[in-house]
Parts: sequence; C-alpha cells; structure tokens
Amino acid sequence: MEKGESNQERWCGLKDSSWCQQFKNISNPLMARYVYGFIFLAANLLAWSARDELSSISTLTKLKGLKVCKVEKECLGANGVLRVSMGCFLFFMMMFWSTTRASELNEARDKWHSGWWSIKIVLWILLTIFPFLLPSALIELYGQVAQFGAGVFLLIQLISIISFINWLNEYFASETYAERFKVHVMIFAATSYFICLVGIILMYIWYAPIPSCLLNIFFITWSLVLLQLMTSVSLHPKVNGGLLSPGLMGLYVVFLCWCAIRSEPEGDQCIRKAGTVPETDWLNIISFVIGILAIVFATFSTGIDSKSFQLKKSEKATEENDVPYGYGFFHFVFAVGAMYFAMLLVGWNSHHSMKKWSLDVGWTSAWVRIVNEWLAVCVYLWILIAPIIWKNRHTEST
Repeated sequence: MEKGESNQERWCGLKDSSWCQQFKNISNPLMARYVYGFIFLAANLLAWSARDELSSISTLTKLKGLKVCKVEKECLGANGVLRVSMGCFLFFMMMFWSTTRASELNEARDKWHSGWWSIKIVLWILLTIFPFLLPSALIELYGQVAQFGAGVFLLIQLISIISFINWLNEYFASETYAERFKVHVMIFAATSYFICLVGIILMYIWYAPIPSCLLNIFFITWSLVLLQLMTSVSLHPKVNGGLLSPGLMGLYVVFLCWCAIRSEPEGDQCIRKAGTVPETDWLNIISFVIGILAIVFATFSTGIDSKSFQLKKSEKATEENDVPYGYGFFHFVFAVGAMYFAMLLVGWNSHHSMKKWSLDVGWTSAWVRIVNEWLAVCVYLWILIAPIIWKNRHTEST
C-alpha cells in the first residue's frame, strides 16, 4: 500500500465496481443537468399517464388508499398526478439539501451532483413509488402546498425572464455594440411590437367576437394598456430604457394573456371561438406535447440561471475550479417545478376533472395566468424606476 493513498482509492482498488468508478471519474456538471432534465421529463410523462390512464382503470377505484373524491373515478387521475409530483419533489429536494453549498469542482457534493447515477435513478424510482403508499389525506395536503410551490416557481421564472430581457437590452445598449447593432435592435423591437399588435387583434377576433364577452375584452384591452405603459416608462428621459426591452416584455405579456384566455373552460361562445376540435384530434395532441416540453424547457432554463437571484453580486472573479451554476438553486427550481406541472395537469384543483390531452384548463388556471401577467409588468416597471427612486433618496439624504 503506497503512502498517502486515501481509503477511497484503496477501496476502489479492491472493489472495481461501476459505482466506485463514477465517484472516481471527473464530474461533468454541464452534462449532468441534461440528465436531470430527462428525469424531470420522465416524471411529467408519468404524471400525465397517471391522470389519463388511471381514471380508466375501474379496479383501482376500489382501493381505499386512492379514494379521495366523492366521484372517485373522475378524481383518481388527479390523485395519481399529485403522487407522482410528490415523488419528483422529494427527489429534487433531497438533491437540493445535499448539493446546496457546492462551490468547487471535484469536491464531494459536486461528484454527487454529477455522478452516482445508478444510485440516483433507483432513489428516484423508490421516491416515485413511495407516495402511492401514503393515505389520501396526506396527498390532499401536498396538493394544497403544491399550489403555493407552483406560485413560487412562476415567480422565479418571471424574474429570470425579466432579468434576461434587461441583460439583452443592456448588452446591445453598451458602448461596444450600441452603434454596431443599432439597426438590428430597431428592427427587432419593431418586429416585437408588430407581433404584439397582431396577437391582440387576433385575440379580439377569436375570444371576444361579441360585446357580451366583457371579461375577455377586459383582459385583452388591459394587456394593450400595459404594453403602452411599459413603453412610456421605458422611453421616459430619466429612464431611457429604449424600445427593445418593453417590446420583448410585450411579447411575454401578450403570451400570458393568450394562455389565460386559452385556459378558460368551454361553456359559451366567447371561449375558443377560433374553433374547437375533437377531444383526441391531432392538433390537441401536438399542443399537449409542446406544452409538456415547454414546462421542461422552462424549468431547465430557469434552474441554470442562479446568478439572476443573487442578492449581492459577487466581485470575485470566476475561477476555473468554480461550479458552472448553482446546484442547490438548480434542484430547488426542479422541486417547485414538480409542483407546477402537477397544477397544470389538474387545473390547479385536485377535484377538477380534466379531459384527455388537456393541459392547464379551468378558471383557476386562467386567473393564475392573468395575475402572473400583471405581476410581471409590476416587477418590470419597478426594475426600471427603482434606480431613479434610490438615487433621489440618496441625493436628498446627502
């Protein structure tokens, strides 16, 4: 035995196992995030399968542990979604607590984050099965907590998107690129406003075809007002934010408004005037698949954006040995993302029956989207005017 050889190295020399090799090999956190994304996608598909398939298995409605609704067969699928979501949440929260302070590559927490996949896959499977052994009362409690967790996810996603838009605007407004990309920025901003106006006009045509559609008219008109407000504040001489950032924010606001109206349940001629399609039509299936992929992509892109949420920007230069992104924040986003996809699949209500190939449908879903839209505008406006307010206060104090 050579002098200075660690216990781990001696053990690996005796036990040439794949698990040990995973711990010895150089970690690759950039590839690891894609594996976690695949696990999250698998959980989404499993939750969807639980919702659309469990309710059709009549024998399961007789299980005492799964009786949670007055009409068990209709709510069995939603209960299954919450159980799969809970397993995914537990897995990523466990990863959060075990990697939250990782700062350097090749330390123990980094290797655990980027390796040991055999153990983690088994752990995820066991944690997915575990909630199905719990009584329905605990699952109902989790469903209520998941509403709050999904709201946290939406807030994190909102801040991440606004931070990216502001970064993009500052990047092209910098001295290095201001003159070089001036025409490109103007074309991009004009295109954004054009798409916003086309989207608003189409929403009027599709979702507010008659004057009695007052709620939809209000939603669409108010989105137009918010677009004008963001543009006016950004172009104010004291702010001087330009047209690019409010144009991009306008795209996000119009998109949220469209999602909100699309989430309204069918019932009158104001809803889905653009034309309803059969329940299992290929367009519904494609829309559903795109929606699931969008959830995974949004969770993934938000999870690696930990720098936008640092309360105090570090002046320390990035070293080669530093981790490329915050592992703890990454797993936390996936944990609350598990709650978010559960709410989308059950329409933010575990007692609300959902049709096959449907996603995020119901009045609760619609109002969540609308509130998210209004909150996004408030956060964006605050980011624009906050520096001016703090500057004035600082001037007055001195």
